[in-house]
Amino acid sequence: MKSELNRTAAELLASATALLARHPQRISAAIAALLLTGTGFTFAVATLAPDVSQLPVRAIRESLATTDLGLQTQSLEALSMKLYRSDLTRATDTAETLLKRLGVFDPQAAAFLRKDALAQKNLLGRAGRAVNVEAGGKNSLLTLRARWSPDEDGTFQRLSIEKTPSGFVSRIETLPLTASTRMASGTIASTLFAATDEVRIPDSVATQMAEIFSGDIDFHRALRKGDRFSVVYESLEGDGEPLRAGRVLSTEFVNGGKTFQALWFQEPEGANASHTPRKGGYYTLAGESLKRAFLAAPLAFSRITSGFKMRFHPILQVWRAHLGVDYAAPVGTAVRSVGDGVVEFAGVQNGFGNVVKVRHQNQTSTVYAHLSHINVRMGQTVAQGQNIGLVGMTGWATGPHLHFEYRVNGVYQDPQTIARRNDTVPVTAALKPVFDRVAAQARVALLAASQSQRSSIE
Repeated sequence: MKSELNRTAAELLASATALLARHPQRISAAIAALLLTGTGFTFAVATLAPDVSQLPVRAIRESLATTDLGLQTQSLEALSMKLYRSDLTRATDTAETLLKRLGVFDPQAAAFLRKDALAQKNLLGRAGRAVNVEAGGKNSLLTLRARWSPDEDGTFQRLSIEKTPSGFVSRIETLPLTASTRMASGTIASTLFAATDEVRIPDSVATQMAEIFSGDIDFHRALRKGDRFSVVYESLEGDGEPLRAGRVLSTEFVNGGKTFQALWFQEPEGANASHTPRKGGYYTLAGESLKRAFLAAPLAFSRITSGFKMRFHPILQVWRAHLGVDYAAPVGTAVRSVGDGVVEFAGVQNGFGNVVKVRHQNQTSTVYAHLSHINVRMGQTVAQGQNIGLVGMTGWATGPHLHFEYRVNGVYQDPQTIARRNDTVPVTAALKPVFDRVAAQARVALLAASQSQRSSIE
């Protein structure tokens, strides 16, 4: 029986295979129709499910424990929120305007600032001092701290005002500054100060750069659009807050396609046996000193209005030789001695008005005229770069300016050329290995500074 069934099944399979081979399209269509019929049937079966509205409903009740809302409210009221703000003081600040700008609304704190001697002396009306506050959730003052660095002694002062159970108290402390290194670079579009402002370099750093290269670059006349500079300098900080810029550590200036580089180098500890203060100065990266006998100009920044030549005198109304150089500058601009020397004269002198005359080595003297104020006295020793007076318009002057002269053996010389006749002094042979290591580090830092500008541009 079983063998017959197997034989019958085999015959049916053979017949089906032969039929599929003769009519493949018809057989495929029939199978598809069967599948569609099955799907339709499935849908039809699905529609036979019971109506949801007729299903039995069962309610479940359960008690849940809730936190006391009163306790929650008390917890929120007890939560202490603190707000922190920081800003710089302004010369026009009052107690109210300063606190308002810092987001503090506290009449008691304002009243304390108005009457406290330390706050009156060191905070209100003092511009540019870093100040930060800690305030409570209702914007009431908890602490106020102001920091500034008034001297070049490596310290800063911190004024602290704190709220105590008995009221506000104040105290002032003197603490050491910490130094960090910063780098920047820029391109000249108009002036040096405009370019350094664009990349947020402090003005004191720009002034140092001009002084460092004053023997090689005439910042009054020689700057060109497209000149580039890079600088690495110290940032002096108190409690982690930057307070002022420190010394330029290394710098590079490309003027008219010519590159000038400089670094600060100070002889290492124990380099001299006399225990005198360690000597330091700026050098080229090859080891040549950048300090010359004379600075290029007695003003850090100005413009020349009259050179060393014949001119029509604006007051005497005659043609006569102008035996110096006139620099236009606002009244009160600092005038510096271009070299080390001794004050030979300080007082009033005819058409020069207030004048200072400094005697230098090698029978050379310099004259600074039309000053509004004299800061030195006769016989006083002055150093290169020292402030000896302020620009004015005393004597025969039609406007505020500085008249500046060079005299060598009593003979007038052109100030624009004499300052560049100075020889430089190299690093000593004993210190050259140490210097070379410092110079290698300076090259890496200056390269990183210049590349940072290119990256920001790209």
